[in-house]
Order: sequence, then structure tokens, then C-alpha cells
Amino acid sequence: MGMADAVTKQYMRENTVFADAFNFLLYHGESVIQPETLQELDTTEVAIPFTMDDKGKWQAQAVQKYRDILKMSTVMTDGKVAYVLLGVETQTEIHYAMPVRNVIYDALQYGKQVTEISKRNREKGVQTGKEFLSGFQKEDKLIPVITLVIHFGADSWDAPMSLHEMMAVTDKELLQHIPDYRIKLIDPAGIDSGEMNKFQTSLREVLSYIKYSKDADKLAEYMSHNQRMEHLEVNAAQVIREVTNTKFQIQEGTEEVNMCEAIEVLMNRRENEGIQQGKLSLLKDLVDEGTLTVEAAAGKVNMSVEEFKEYMQKEI
Repeated sequence: MGMADAVTKQYMRENTVFADAFNFLLYHGESVIQPETLQELDTTEVAIPFTMDDKGKWQAQAVQKYRDILKMSTVMTDGKVAYVLLGVETQTEIHYAMPVRNVIYDALQYGKQVTEISKRNREKGVQTGKEFLSGFQKEDKLIPVITLVIHFGADSWDAPMSLHEMMAVTDKELLQHIPDYRIKLIDPAGIDSGEMNKFQTSLREVLSYIKYSKDADKLAEYMSHNQRMEHLEVNAAQVIREVTNTKFQIQEGTEEVNMCEAIEVLMNRRENEGIQQGKLSLLKDLVDEGTLTVEAAAGKVNMSVEEFKEYMQKEI
């Protein structure tokens, strides 16, 4: 796992940010899902499909899949409290088989629920003849699963959004008999500025920075009009730094980062490095022409003679 993947998963694991993402997806930014209701669950999903061995015989083989994040929450539906399982898959790169990946996670989770319910029923000895095969009773219900993909990238998501889009056939008559599965996606490039304001946490700033990261003018305008960028929590700043490869400094032990100041310092450093590089190149040309000695050139940039000679060798 790369650093960008690690910091995005750690960031989205925070209940406040996790709840914010689902409130944006499900409730247009209204704070319906409360962070304190979220309970983190084991992300391991196990299936036992049958595969054919070398001799042409079917055999069971356990398969494990690991979600990025899975949490249980309670929500009000029809005036009643209901449980729901919420999963997040963070993507720093576009995944062209995401519908298949997600449907596997969701199907395995439903299968896991059926197995657990059936086990409890058998332990209680409550199944009838009709229920013996599955162990699942007529009144038993499953907890719904919603999986959300969050794309931490500046490029527009151009991968399939559904299973049907991945199919090798386009015949509508045929496709209507093939179950479809659509992914739920948050993609910075596809969210306009007005919609971004529906995020309540620093997820707004993180996604906005990513959205404008390829346009310096728009990024500068956004940062100059957003005071929240001056007090961004460290974990959000780390996400920005890693996924956009903007290598500003974060002081150890600090709780907040002034992103406007950090970017200004970074740009000044890059400008100074550019000036220094130009000066070194000019001095090298003068030395090559015999106009200047190596000793004199090194002194003009506060380098030792050995350091300047090493620089000249690299540039050859």
C-alpha cells in the first residue's frame, strides 16, 4: 500500500468525515447520519466458491476479500430506527472494474449475514422443514449495505459506473434479464462549487483542492476565498500533500496547517531553486568558456570546489 492510499484510508476512517461523505451522498449534506452512531466493523469478507481442479472435479476453496472501511450506523426510516452497513472504498487511481469489485463485497456481506442468522436459528432449533435447507426463516431480514467509492484524484472518473456498462453485449432485450449493479461515487472533478458546500467537514477542502490542483489560477482563487484553508487539520493536509504530490512541510506535533501559508512557502522555495539552478547553469557555461575559474564560480554560489565540479559532471 502506497502512502497516498494509507493516508486516505486513515482520513476516511474518522467518524466525522465518514458521516459527512454519506450525508452528502444520501441526504444532500443534511446531518442525518451522526458520527457517534457509527461503529467500525471487521472488513474481512469470506466466500467459499466451488472451483474445478486439474482432474475436472469441483472443490470448495475459501476466498477472502478486504474492504477498505465498513461501519454500522442507525438511521431513521419511516419514523423508525433502522440499522445500515456503510462501506467506503478509497481510490487514488481510477479503477475500471469497480462495479465488479463492489458487487463482490456487497454480495459477500449479505452472504455473511445469512450464514450468521442461519447459525443462530439452528442453535435455537427454530427452523421448520421449509427452512432447513438455508436455515433462514421467512421473517428474517437482512441489514442493507451501501458501498461508496471516493475518488481522490483530479482526473474525471471515466470508468464504468455499472455492470451493464462492462458487458460485451448492448442488446437491451438481453440486458434487461441480466441484473445490474451501479456504484455510488464521489468524484471531485464532477462536483461543482455549490455542491461542494454541502460537505461540512474538511472533506470539502480536500476534494476542492484536488479538483483545482491542475489549474493554478483556480486553485489560488479558491484558497484566497476560503478561510478554512488557514486552519486545516493535519490529517486532511496529509491527504492533500500525498495525493496531489504537493510537498509542503508539516511541522511535527502541530494540529492545524495553514495551507495558504504552506503553499506560499513552497512556491517561494521552488522559485528560489529555479533562480539558483539558472545561476549555476550560467556559471558552468562561463567556466567551460574559460571566462571564469572553477574556484571563482564555486565562491559565487557558496559551494566548495569539489561540489561545483560534481555539479558540472552531472550536467555533462
